[in-house]
Amino acid sequence: MIIGKKKSSQLANIVFAIAVLAGIAVLVMLFGASLGLWEPIDGFRYYRGWYQNIGYVVCGLSVLTLIFLITKKHLAGKKKAFISLLIGLGILWPMISSFIGDSVSYPPIHDITTDTVNPPQFMTLTDDRPGARNSLDYATKEGYAEQQLEAYPDIVPIMSTLSPDDAYSKALRVGEAMGWEIVSSDPAARRFEGTARTPIFRFVDDTVVVVSPAPNGSRIDIRSVSRVGRGDIGVNAKRIREFISLFNQ
Repeated sequence: MIIGKKKSSQLANIVFAIAVLAGIAVLVMLFGASLGLWEPIDGFRYYRGWYQNIGYVVCGLSVLTLIFLITKKHLAGKKKAFISLLIGLGILWPMISSFIGDSVSYPPIHDITTDTVNPPQFMTLTDDRPGARNSLDYATKEGYAEQQLEAYPDIVPIMSTLSPDDAYSKALRVGEAMGWEIVSSDPAARRFEGTARTPIFRFVDDTVVVVSPAPNGSRIDIRSVSRVGRGDIGVNAKRIREFISLFNQ
């Protein structure tokens, strides 16, 4: 027996194991769709429905364990309890960041376009595309144009000095650079359609880009539509902004 050596706390070991398993469970919820375990919408629902409860349990157990160990000077395990608390706070970080950061609200829309009057139309992709629950018919989405103009006034067509053909070639390169799967391209009509995936839950969104002649060069319009979900928490607008930024470089 080594005099002065503290006995390891079984409670700290158990709580640490729970925290690690909880962290793994949340990661599986986040990336399960990428692993082919379920559809993106299912992973999203699992995560939204459970991550806060899991985080609260891990944080609660960790705090109680730390308090217990403070009163039991002969037991070791504070480091494991503290790490468990950090894991719990990490799980709750999306909620925590929403409180300490600027609150951002998004309109409940999932179809964003640079032209809300005459949006680019899909020719290859249709409403029966795999897993789709949202229509590609913009005309049926009442109030979308008004909500977009209020929330994303910066989403406007790209006006370029490039010729229409050169602008089309560049736009296609930008779409490919962004990782879109190009499902159809028509150089003669200067339009292409593709699919894009969100980075975590792997939701599939559909995109179409149309290039048309303009007085001083060309005009490029982009449209991005989510296959599922009433709202998109700003994903489609962010994608179009990224496209515009890359094209203008």
